[in-house]
Amino acid sequence: MTTPDLPTALDLPQADLPAETQRYFDICVEKLGFVPNVLRAYAFDIEKLNAFTALYNDLMLAPSGLSKLEREMIAVVVSAENKCFYCLVAHGAAVRQLSGQPELGEALVMNYRVADITPRQRAMLDFAVKMTRASATIEEPDRAALRDAGLSDRDIWDLAGVAGFFNMSNRVASATAMTPNADYHGQAR
Repeated sequence: MTTPDLPTALDLPQADLPAETQRYFDICVEKLGFVPNVLRAYAFDIEKLNAFTALYNDLMLAPSGLSKLEREMIAVVVSAENKCFYCLVAHGAAVRQLSGQPELGEALVMNYRVADITPRQRAMLDFAVKMTRASATIEEPDRAALRDAGLSDRDIWDLAGVAGFFNMSNRVASATAMTPNADYHGQAR
């Protein structure tokens, strides 16, 4: 088990941070009060860190027909399926904060089917779970159900991108015993 001050169980030498990366970490401290351990974990290789943050920022922060909250909800539900401790803690906190409803974050972590969510959100989360469990079984009726719930084809692409990203990052986080920052546990409660 890792200690709270180590981002992962792997003891990789950290690279010297380029000025641009240090500015990014400083922004994290300014906005969050800390540098998320996932970023610290990737900092052993600045190119990997940059690739990770570029894709994360594109999927989670760029303009989309999916709200920021909906994207965080997808992150939590995928992470619940994968039992990824890091992402459940970090993105559960984001759901609590963005929704203003601590109970929503908790429900999504435990069982999204009991959460008080819209039919659109339920369709999105059902799709994300199916994609996580058995993506090869997704067929046109699955996409049609999303369209019936109000999602455009672009929204479906964004949904698949977010779910796919978190399936990948959940596996990396679990395989490296990535430890969530303790700060996340008390946020937005």
